[in-house]
Amino acid sequence: MAATRVEALLAAAEEREAERGLSVAVPGKELELEFDLGNLLAIDRNPPAPGAGTGAGARREDWLRALARGNAQLLVAQLWALPTERAPDAASGAAAGPVLAQLPEPALRLPREKPPPRPRPPTRWEQFARLKGIRRRKRTALVWDEQAKEWRRRWGYRRAGGDPARAWLAEVPAGRDPNEDQFARLRQEKRERVARNELNRLRNLARAHRAATTATTLHPTGHQSRQELAHAASVARVSTASLGRFQPRLPKEPAEPPSRSRGRKRRFEPLLGDLAAERGRQLELLRDMGSKRPILDVTRAVNKQLRQEEAEAATAKGKKQSKRGKRGRRQQHVGRSSKKSRAKSGARRQ
Repeated sequence: MAATRVEALLAAAEEREAERGLSVAVPGKELELEFDLGNLLAIDRNPPAPGAGTGAGARREDWLRALARGNAQLLVAQLWALPTERAPDAASGAAAGPVLAQLPEPALRLPREKPPPRPRPPTRWEQFARLKGIRRRKRTALVWDEQAKEWRRRWGYRRAGGDPARAWLAEVPAGRDPNEDQFARLRQEKRERVARNELNRLRNLARAHRAATTATTLHPTGHQSRQELAHAASVARVSTASLGRFQPRLPKEPAEPPSRSRGRKRRFEPLLGDLAAERGRQLELLRDMGSKRPILDVTRAVNKQLRQEEAEAATAKGKKQSKRGKRGRRQQHVGRSSKKSRAKSGARRQ
């Protein structure tokens, strides 16, 4: 048992030494690898050896693992050839931290994971400024305040000049009532300005949302929901001359029920169809044109008469209730006046 254990330990040590040697040594390649150190990328254009990538699952996995290990080792060797610097230590501040490699600029432009953000739609003021040629001027954030004798912000809290609504003295403008509370007027004007600005902000947000919704409803962007894609597919289907009647369906697209209003004005009978049905329709049309009595739709006429009777009954009921209410109030007034007159006449007789 002891000899077996010693042999197993020696074999394990030899395997570890072999793996350690393989982790540094990389077999030669016919074509040199292309490196993009800015993206930490290594491109191997060497074709696989005959029969290397084929075979059983374990054999193929071993070959892929060895290939990835060799290419990673070559990439790490290229990284160690770059100029390095030592990061400062967080505790002492001295350059005793880990070694960092100075990566060059990336050579390849990698694709984005998500699409770039859409530009924000211009506000009404931006559209007006572009139309009139108004350019935005850069103004400093701090201005000199003559009252406080210091530099203060142009806008916001503790701004230069202060808030007129918070001043201890308010001047009465010309033409104003001298008894009017000027502080209340200033506070009311400020509230109105804040409400107007908030309303304009909400309008801009609604306009931007409406523009984004109309833009993403029918134009694919890659981040649409199932309802948006279904709506876009239905709109594209009915955009043909036959309103989608002869358009082939997608593999898993459900059959839509026929719409009552879609294509009513463009519904035509086929040119080559049932001759007997066409002859019957023509004879019926000639019979209706030759008959002297008009065509009467009994169901439609009965429904129209019933609706008219119900409307007349409702109108008569409303008028009766209004007259009854006026008559009742009139009788109450008459009764009160008669009682008063009777009381006065009785007092006179006494």
